[in-house]
Amino acid sequence: MANTIAHFIGGGTYDGGVRRGPLFNPSSGAQTGECLFADRETVSRAVETAAAAGRDWGRAPHAARLQVMFKMRELVMRDLDKLAVGLGREHGKTIADAKGEIVRSLEALEFATNAPHLMKGEYSRNVGGGIDAFSVSEPLGVVACVSPFNFPVMVPLMMGSMAVATGNAVISKPSEKVPASALALAKLWQEAGLPDGVWSVVQGDRETVDVLLEHRGIAAVTFVGSTAVGEYVHRTASVNGKRVACYTGGKNHMVVMPDADLEAAADAFISAGFGSASQRCMAISLLLPVGAETAGRMREMLVPKVRALKVGAYDDPHADFGALVSAESKGAVEDATNACVQSGAEVVVDGRGVRVAQHPEGFYFGATLLDRVTPQMDFYQKEVFGPVRGIVHSASLDEAMAITNSHEYGNGAVIYTSSGHSANRFVSEVEAGAIGVNVAVPVPAGYFNFGGFRRSRFGDAYLFGPDAARFFTKTKTVSQKWPGVDLAVAKTNLAFAPNT
Repeated sequence: MANTIAHFIGGGTYDGGVRRGPLFNPSSGAQTGECLFADRETVSRAVETAAAAGRDWGRAPHAARLQVMFKMRELVMRDLDKLAVGLGREHGKTIADAKGEIVRSLEALEFATNAPHLMKGEYSRNVGGGIDAFSVSEPLGVVACVSPFNFPVMVPLMMGSMAVATGNAVISKPSEKVPASALALAKLWQEAGLPDGVWSVVQGDRETVDVLLEHRGIAAVTFVGSTAVGEYVHRTASVNGKRVACYTGGKNHMVVMPDADLEAAADAFISAGFGSASQRCMAISLLLPVGAETAGRMREMLVPKVRALKVGAYDDPHADFGALVSAESKGAVEDATNACVQSGAEVVVDGRGVRVAQHPEGFYFGATLLDRVTPQMDFYQKEVFGPVRGIVHSASLDEAMAITNSHEYGNGAVIYTSSGHSANRFVSEVEAGAIGVNVAVPVPAGYFNFGGFRRSRFGDAYLFGPDAARFFTKTKTVSQKWPGVDLAVAKTNLAFAPNT
């Protein structure tokens, strides 16, 4: 167990900080090494290095920055298999799921090549008095990207690609549970031609994040993670004068109308609900069939599908999903399930106590389906990051939409129906950042803005799409006047100048 994951600063690994945390292979449950946690000195070193490198990078021609983006995309595809294995080993998700994450992350790199267009300013001649006015977009400087454990490659790239393309220097702080993937990305950025210091990685936990939030050399912070932490990050970073955007928890509802293709809806619920052991903020958490007959038919279809799901090691080609990321996560999911059952929910399929023969110490939890979940239960109200999904009964579309809108989270909401009228009402009346109509995971393509409503997002920015370029840039508006040789010398005038 000699493996120690360090930081990446100035183009190389850096062993800063005395605190450290254990690393595990979730599939086996075995400790695989340790991760160094950055202290104040380490963060300051990263910020100073980033600031120096970022000054030149921010002045670099757009064409030079684009070449790095194109090359980075090539390298990620070249190392797809290698990245997926490393990701699966430290996260627990299957290789197939890991590859899907990595391929989806390419959208961020691809869209970031539009940065020159998105940074174009405005120009007006002679707004008055021979004055021309124009605006320019410039990078903020050093920005911090705090990413979660569940998407160790996709989220850092979705956060950081546009930041790099618009000329900023990035300090990436990954989850302490998945630090190796962050180092792999940093080395690929270096190979792609990104100057040393423009992309740094500081490993650590909450204490490390606190230093980032307080550091005066960081202009902006973006965060993906739990609601409680996201609210704290937003508040603390704002108080310290930073631009901040936080994307937090979700409890995504899937409404199924009686006129829907119920077989397709059942398959979609399984895929969207249990993929990656349900450790996704856009996973379908709750099924809301409309009417007793729809509920009965959906339950009948779902039971064999849920029971057929196989949990296994990340490298098991026959596994549908893998282990939870940690023993603590497994315990939290089990506690939430037990509490829901004690509150009156019915266990339809029970995945508690599942064991994988080859890995008896792995952090596994089997696919679980609960019926008769109500909005009053903690299970309904809180995000449960594990493969336990619930059925909530509703008598009408109006009731289903009311239930959906009453939840404190508003990441995504989905309806399955063959009625355009029902779909249009759902799109118009449901308050969620991503709406799916016969689409189970409505995460948009990378060139659309993405972010939730209510307590699923803190701050006004969106995670990707055109808004990302606005988040990572500042606007200067310039008024200029060039006197001609035949103009008289201007007289002193202390009145507010009109544009005439």
